[in-house]
Amino acid sequence: MHLLIVAILIPFLAAALIPLLYRRLGNLNLGWFVLTVPIILFTYFASQIPMIAGNETITASLDWIPSLGINFVAYLDGLSLILALLITGMGSLVTLYSIYYLSPTDSLPHFYAYLLLFMGAMLGVVLSDNLLVLYVFWELTSISSFLLIAFWYHRKNSRSGAQKSLLITVAGGFAMLAGFLMLHSMTGTFSVREIAVYIMQYTDHALFYPALFLVLLGAFTKSAQFPFHIWLPDAMEAPTPVSAYLHSATMVKAGIYLVARFTPIFGGTAAWFWTITIVGLITLFWGSFNAIRQTDLKALLAYSTISQLGLIMSLFGMGSAALYFDIADAAAIYGFATFAALFHLINHSTFKGLLFMVVGIVDHQVGTRDVRRLGGLAKFLPVTMVFAVVGSFSMAGLPLFNGFLSKEMFLTATVNVMSMPAFGADIIGWLIPVVAWTASVLTFVYSMIIVFQTFFGKFDSKRLDRAPVEPNIGMLISPAILSIMILGLFFFPNVLADNLLAPAAAGIVPGVDAAVTIGPWHGFNPEFFMTVGIIVLGAALYLLLPRWGKVYNLLPSNWSFNNLYTKTLSFTEGTSNRLTSTYMTGHLPHYFSYIFGFFVLLAGATLVFTGALNLDSSNDQPASIYEIMLILVMAGAAIAILFAKSRLSAILLNGVLGFSIAIFFVLFRAPDLALTQLVIETVTTVLFLVCFNYLPEWRKEYTPRRTKVLNAIIAIAGGLTVTLIALSVNSVDLFDSVSSYFEDSYELAGGNNIVNAILGDFRAFDTMLEVLVLFIAGIGVFSLIRHRVGKEADSDENQ
Repeated sequence: MHLLIVAILIPFLAAALIPLLYRRLGNLNLGWFVLTVPIILFTYFASQIPMIAGNETITASLDWIPSLGINFVAYLDGLSLILALLITGMGSLVTLYSIYYLSPTDSLPHFYAYLLLFMGAMLGVVLSDNLLVLYVFWELTSISSFLLIAFWYHRKNSRSGAQKSLLITVAGGFAMLAGFLMLHSMTGTFSVREIAVYIMQYTDHALFYPALFLVLLGAFTKSAQFPFHIWLPDAMEAPTPVSAYLHSATMVKAGIYLVARFTPIFGGTAAWFWTITIVGLITLFWGSFNAIRQTDLKALLAYSTISQLGLIMSLFGMGSAALYFDIADAAAIYGFATFAALFHLINHSTFKGLLFMVVGIVDHQVGTRDVRRLGGLAKFLPVTMVFAVVGSFSMAGLPLFNGFLSKEMFLTATVNVMSMPAFGADIIGWLIPVVAWTASVLTFVYSMIIVFQTFFGKFDSKRLDRAPVEPNIGMLISPAILSIMILGLFFFPNVLADNLLAPAAAGIVPGVDAAVTIGPWHGFNPEFFMTVGIIVLGAALYLLLPRWGKVYNLLPSNWSFNNLYTKTLSFTEGTSNRLTSTYMTGHLPHYFSYIFGFFVLLAGATLVFTGALNLDSSNDQPASIYEIMLILVMAGAAIAILFAKSRLSAILLNGVLGFSIAIFFVLFRAPDLALTQLVIETVTTVLFLVCFNYLPEWRKEYTPRRTKVLNAIIAIAGGLTVTLIALSVNSVDLFDSVSSYFEDSYELAGGNNIVNAILGDFRAFDTMLEVLVLFIAGIGVFSLIRHRVGKEADSDENQ
């Protein structure tokens, strides 16, 4: 098995070992074992950088369902390598952080098992080339993130936040699956790479644009794009290591990865360009606008994450326009946005992961994240304050930090696309830099809130739950590494650009200049003046926040997508409860009426309206006198059951039916089936008698005449429908008989008896499951009998 596939499977195998290792290592040492998994994987993926930098790729395949074209194909190129390094690198730092952050009283085996499960699922998403395999891992990320968000399940907000994230992301996943199936229907392949090669032949296909929008729906829900962003703030109820991992570096990047991966397929179209760009810019603005009003630091970071994800998404949208142009220079100009998106993807993971860890430290050390209760913590948490400055200033896009470089590239991309001679961008494209600049100003404001309202200003110990003190040095290691990376990427960005960003960008948008040089100074251009305006106006708005912040009070509190989600969910639950209560009466005969009534209507309508009803008896053999007698006996027994006065009589009459069927098998020269039927009928009859012996005394209930008539109609209609289906099937041969195949049972299965060969070899799994079902039923019957006998014994003792 190739190492690439092994790398995906390792986290799952490690998760399976957690329960065994927990018994030996205990809570305190379990995290150190888990830490080795992402470190080993990060080392492996880092070792592939030279090969990927040389524009090579790695492919590995494992057969799964080859007959359907579904194989486990792993594909490592520049794009997937960037995500794999983020998943394993941030996974290492988060795991180390969690060792010191989580309490020994927490269920650490569950936490680390969920974390490893999520890590493996994310690796599967970014490395899968097969659409259906990608979808399996995609939904697995939703499930594992649900478990992580609801880790503190005793909290109501944790449970509701996990439920909301699951409902929204899984719904988007279903839409994405439909898009995948449409792509397969068009191209005849599940391979993403092959679809990208053949898709130009199908751009006029009726399914092309439906597939495009369905894939985007999956990406937007996973990456919390407007209006599906509402799940991300509620997901902040998860432990801080989860927020730092899922909601800054990994899970929310899955949707962005999907857009990047499918840009070679759908890019170059106006629908792809405008949908992604507009949704991204709206998300960027709305997230930054709402972040300022938050009083909980994690909620602020949640909305800032939404905003930054919108920024990256809009860049991928703008960069996709490069595929529209045949001219290399034009592709390089507009494809520059894709390069910027990849750079900010990495930068965002560093500064947002750092900020989540900082907020976690503040909450861990002082007992609150409410900015109204914080202030003046710099003298008590000086190291944490330095980390907060590094992360916040990078997010604000200030010089000396990596966020400044990618923010400048973002502004450059918006200016470039403003006058693009395609998709009408030269007419309304001026709105793109305006929205981008406005959102960047708001980003500056909320970045300053994190630093100055938390670590500076007036300190009041009465507002804190405990005295502030710097945490254990172990909790500071991970944020320290991220801080060094933020500063290092500012001074040495082209090491990253040459080895990772260039091959990844070229794989998304061919023609992008692989020699893009990242630097802090590009002269007095529009981007420079936009940055100056961001800093000046952003500083003024922060200082004047108490005055203009009242604008948030003007917005009706019930006019929100959160409220819409809550009311929709409440309406759906209420309607379903009312609908269910109309037919779930708790009365078993009602349920049988629904089942058989629906069967009669569906099967009967199919017989009548499709012309399937065919009663041709010309080829039937005449019934013998013995068969007629047996039929009359069975009919009489069946009718007599309806008028039985006791359970014993009903059981015996039911036995007459079973034994009569056994006699039929004898007449039809099937002794094996006859013997089986005799044994089963004898055993079930005895079991019935044993069970009914412990039931309360039988009293015949009064049944209204109307109910009896309705039951009789349904019973007769059901029996008639089954009879007509059997006669129609017997009258028409749609397929060749399989009997000739089973006649070779000796050669195929080594069995002289065809029936035994069918049961034991050809239908081995089916037979095994039947035996299993009978075994489970037997255990159930035995348990009920023991329970009944036990209660009677206790009752006798009490008397």
